[in-house]
Amino acid sequence: MNQEYMKLCIKEAKKSLKTDDVPVGAIIIKDDKIISKSHNCREKIKIITGHAEIKCIEKANKKNKSWRLDECVMYTTLEPCLMCYEAIIQSRIKKVYFFAENDLFGFHNHIKINNKINDMFVFIKNDEYIELLKNFFKNKRK
Repeated sequence: MNQEYMKLCIKEAKKSLKTDDVPVGAIIIKDDKIISKSHNCREKIKIITGHAEIKCIEKANKKNKSWRLDECVMYTTLEPCLMCYEAIIQSRIKKVYFFAENDLFGFHNHIKINNKINDMFVFIKNDEYIELLKNFFKNKRK
């Protein structure tokens, strides 16, 4: 777990606030280098697949010139939803770190996963990000 990657991921998530999207950021690392980063843009582009993880994977695919990302690690601020979870599995990313659980849409509450895949996803609680997410939804409910 790299603190600098964690900070960059949160910085990327904050970009989503400019377009009133849920603040989620993602980065993909290969050989200790960032090869892609993205944030939620679903509200901005009006497309359901505008999730940070999906956009980040697409950018990494282009840069890597392959749909396979088996030598890569992803950091994402929020536990991936089912759509993003499946894209991560299909792209063969080897490890995913996320900073906040997603009780409503997170993949853990929706599927039974085998131990190999379960070991692939690592929850590292980050209070700074959790506070950012709470404030976003608190402001939405005013």
